[in-house]
Amino acid sequence: MNIPDIFTLEQASLNEFYANELLQTNEETEKYGLVLTLEDAKQIIKQRRKTLKGYGRIDLNFDVVKKIIKIFSSSTFINDENYVDIIIGLQETFYYLKNETEDQIGDDKLINIMKNLFENSCEGSLELLNSRLEEFSRTFRKNLC
Repeated sequence: MNIPDIFTLEQASLNEFYANELLQTNEETEKYGLVLTLEDAKQIIKQRRKTLKGYGRIDLNFDVVKKIIKIFSSSTFINDENYVDIIIGLQETFYYLKNETEDQIGDDKLINIMKNLFENSCEGSLELLNSRLEEFSRTFRKNLC
C-alpha cells in the first residue's frame, strides 16, 4: 500500500467518525423536527472541509459544528427543508468570523452572538446575518488597535 492510499483510507475513516458524531445530534434535534440523514452529515462534512481549506484553518474536532447544530436547532426559522443549508452557512460564517476577529472571541461566545442576531434582528436570514456580522467584525478589529 502506498502513502496516498493510507491517507485516503484514513480520511474515509475520519469522515465516518464525524458523520456518526453528527448523527448523534439527532437525539437532541428531533424534538424540533430536525433530523440529519447520513447523506446530510456527509454534505456538512464536505462543506466544512472546503470552508476550512478556503480560510486556511485547521479544526481537529467537530465540536463547533455540533454546538452550532445544538444551539440553532431551536430556531423557529429553521425547518427540515432548510436545515442542512442553514447549518452549512452557519459553519462557514463561524470560521470566517474566527479569521476576521483573529480568534480573539471564544467559540461559545461567537456562536451565541450569531444565534442572537439570527433570531432577532436577522429573522433567520443568513444574508442579513453575514452583513451584520461583517459590521461587527469591522468594529471589533478597529477596537483591537
